[in-house]
Amino acid sequence: MTRRMRVLAAAALATTLMISSGCGSDEDSGPGKNGKAPDKVTYLTGFGTGGHDAFAWVAKEKGFFTEAGLDVAVSLGAPATNNQGLLSGKAQFTYSDVTQLMIQTGNNQVTEMRVIAAVHQSTLVAIFAPEGSGITRPKDLEGKRVGVAQGSITKTLLPAYGKLAGFDASRLQFVESQPQGLVSLLASKKVDVLSTFVITRNTVQTVTKQTMVVLPLTDYLRDLLGTGITTTAGYAKDNPDIVKRFRDAALKGLQYTVEHPEEAAKIMKANNPAVNEQGAAAEIKLMTPYVTSAPGNVVGALDEQRAARAIAVLQGAGLIPGGLTPEKVIDFTIAPKA
Repeated sequence: MTRRMRVLAAAALATTLMISSGCGSDEDSGPGKNGKAPDKVTYLTGFGTGGHDAFAWVAKEKGFFTEAGLDVAVSLGAPATNNQGLLSGKAQFTYSDVTQLMIQTGNNQVTEMRVIAAVHQSTLVAIFAPEGSGITRPKDLEGKRVGVAQGSITKTLLPAYGKLAGFDASRLQFVESQPQGLVSLLASKKVDVLSTFVITRNTVQTVTKQTMVVLPLTDYLRDLLGTGITTTAGYAKDNPDIVKRFRDAALKGLQYTVEHPEEAAKIMKANNPAVNEQGAAAEIKLMTPYVTSAPGNVVGALDEQRAARAIAVLQGAGLIPGGLTPEKVIDFTIAPKA
């Protein structure tokens, strides 16, 4: 009996260790191919559990991070807190809105963040209005309640958008929410319109049970960059090998995600039970053109001249003063080239 109890205790301990290691395989915490233990890093998602972040879970579940000698913890993040997560050292990588970083850096609010690869080549921000609401053009937004995620770029961009689109953005009323509760603001009629990524259209329509009129900000704010994988300048300087391995594995996950949207959505669901699998797959399909339109068809590529044009747009809109240069936001020694 005593021997049997020892066996059962050993089995229970083994099970506990397996559970505490998370959803990854044994390879995630074991020695890498070179015999060394994998480097442990944390990635913060950009916006909760959106389909646009699926590539991180895909790279983990398909073993791409393990092959790169990395043990990656994927944690849920939000625009309002991700920068501090990296600056505090609690995480090493995140997913950021590049235009937002340009504005923050140009205004000296942030100086340490560096984009190391693109995820989406163009800004995804759009306004969603229910059909039949009377909102069919930017001018119709005046005086309306706009639902936005805390820390999102929308409140910053809409004044410039309004100026170019011909309406007074100062008359907008902003209602902020955590990312997970954003769509419910529109579903519960607490706002008139919603500002979120254009690729979430199917999710918004499913939750609200309404067809949406979509007003992409790129209709007037052209040349703005989209989103990218980000680290800090200090971490990139001190750990260039880890950063490059993470970049390559994450982009491999991104490529696989857009090529296999249903499987990627299933992986998301397995790691986040609350995820709507069909909605995530639809979001991935909608984001694919934004991923594959990279310069030279190189997924993740960032072009310095295009970044300079984006900065010029922001300066012309009065969102940042002169003096910002692309390399203060993007590390072109690490970012893939076309």
